Amino acid sequence: MPNDNPNTERYITIARACLKAINDTAKNSGDREQKIQAVYQAIDSAFQEEFADYRQSVAIMATVLERIASGQLDGEKAADLARKTLDQQPENTRKTMMH
Repeated sequence: MPNDNPNTERYITIARACLKAINDTAKNSGDREQKIQAVYQAIDSAFQEEFADYRQSVAIMATVLERIASGQLDGEKAADLARKTLDQQPENTRKTMMH
């Protein structure tokens, strides 16, 4: 993956979590299924952490869109609310692709 891809750091973080889980489970004796589940859990946790800002941003924007769609705001108020919402968006969710 090219270093200029905005998701490179996200993928690296998730890959490191996976490798750590694999290494940790390889050192321990135990049930193979438990080891697999530990790796899956590490992947899921890393993924959830990396995309938490996106989920929060999408939830806020959905609420704003619902207010605009309700028709209770005139055009200027709707545009102002949209601008304010975009300005409050977390920095790492601006102008980046999710995949």
